[in-house]
Amino acid sequence: MKKIIYLITIIAFGFSSCLDLDLNPNDRPSSGTFWKTPEDFNLALTAGYGAMRRDMFSFSTPCWDNLTDNSYGQHAEGQYGLTTNMVQGNIDPSSGGFVSEVYLGALSDVARINIFLNKLRDFTGLDDVTKKQYEAEARMLRAYFYSYLYRGYGEAPVVSEPLTLETQYQEKKPAEKVYKFIMDDIDFAIANLSDKTYKEAGGRWTKNAAKAYKARMILYTAYDDAGNPIANKMTEAKTALGEITGYSLSPDFSDNFSDLKQEGSPEIMMSIKFLAPNTASSADMWYADWLVVSPLINFIEEFEMRDGTPGTPLPKKTGSKFTIDTDVFTNASLANRDPRLAKTVFIEKYVINGTEYTAGNAKPTGAGLAKFLSPNLTPPYGYSTLSQQDWVILRYADVLLMLAEAENELNGPTASVYNSINQIRARAGMPILPTGLSKDDMRKKIRHERRVELAFEGQRYFDLKRWKTAKTVLNAVNDAPIVYKFEDKNYLWPIPQSEIDKNQGALIQNPNYK
Repeated sequence: MKKIIYLITIIAFGFSSCLDLDLNPNDRPSSGTFWKTPEDFNLALTAGYGAMRRDMFSFSTPCWDNLTDNSYGQHAEGQYGLTTNMVQGNIDPSSGGFVSEVYLGALSDVARINIFLNKLRDFTGLDDVTKKQYEAEARMLRAYFYSYLYRGYGEAPVVSEPLTLETQYQEKKPAEKVYKFIMDDIDFAIANLSDKTYKEAGGRWTKNAAKAYKARMILYTAYDDAGNPIANKMTEAKTALGEITGYSLSPDFSDNFSDLKQEGSPEIMMSIKFLAPNTASSADMWYADWLVVSPLINFIEEFEMRDGTPGTPLPKKTGSKFTIDTDVFTNASLANRDPRLAKTVFIEKYVINGTEYTAGNAKPTGAGLAKFLSPNLTPPYGYSTLSQQDWVILRYADVLLMLAEAENELNGPTASVYNSINQIRARAGMPILPTGLSKDDMRKKIRHERRVELAFEGQRYFDLKRWKTAKTVLNAVNDAPIVYKFEDKNYLWPIPQSEIDKNQGALIQNPNYK
């Protein structure tokens, strides 16, 4: 009998890396006893969703902003992405953190989805409608994992079937083919997923969420190398976004991030679910006490004053370019600015249910991240703290922002653009935009709104890359404890050297990293 070895497989199903499927552990499902019932497939698909709980996709999401002008990551450790090294330009094939973990983690998760799809294809115990639904959800999950490979490395192996000994060495495909593979999966998902809202679907991918993610990926490719918009891409994104229905802005911005309010938010379109004690994270400890993310002064200054005028400069400690003078500027000072600021950051002390607590770690900039802190957990936090906030992948505010961006690039600041942006500003308690803005002025307003509205939701880094402004913006950062350095080659990352070495010449390193 031919033995098949799945190189990276589904730990949740009882399989492990390079496990010979002829050897069946007694305490876990085997290939011979699993994949026999509809419930087996439901469990397997649920495990596919569980893969999204990887740190880098879920509660490490705010750490992606440590790669930008929004914040600084004081802890140079792999679990936080090693962003401290990356922003200084220290990126090479041996780099850990995000550079290696995105590649290894995403392909591992793709492998488990491919096994699921392979088994589903021949299973006759599901009706056709359910089978299509399961396939659509699985392919949407695969597209999600591949979206990180595409945006990180450009070129990558395109793997649609479980690997065997004969197929284990995979060459990478051109970025255009990786993108097409993603979009084919998303289009299949859109055609076959449920029309239900996210809440009605129980936290699974839905048709509208797939449309929004499609638009996100289209917009990632919608600017040329000089940062000029590509009209047909903008039209394609606008079409996908215009078909989305069933969602609205939550009355309160914070409802999208508080674990007490998320289930009732009409805005959340897709998120990564947590529920303590079985699925919990260290988020509150990381961001409140350990200050894994330290918002930069320029980010805080980006928030307008309450009357809509530009934010005024913050006072700095004597002799420092990057630390707020917290004797002068305090949590109370945040009330003078865009209300989203006080719901996003804290100054010196974090506030839970009206009580201030002192963070236990060093405070490089004097500021910390408040946006995701749980109101139902009592400080001080420790290793036993079980955080259970869901991590939002898509919400309706982003749909409005993407729609405004595409429409403005196509037709200038039309009424539709104003309506999209003003909905978000009005929800925040900010004045609507002035009439008569030019196309360029509106572009600046849209990018400002994306920065403050979606801060620490994992979008800023990819926005800077797709707009082709990363080099200009990041090299201008002068209020961090380190010197930022972004080179043209950093628009793509190197493939981990360990993978190059394993693949016996089939896998070629990305340009400028050889």
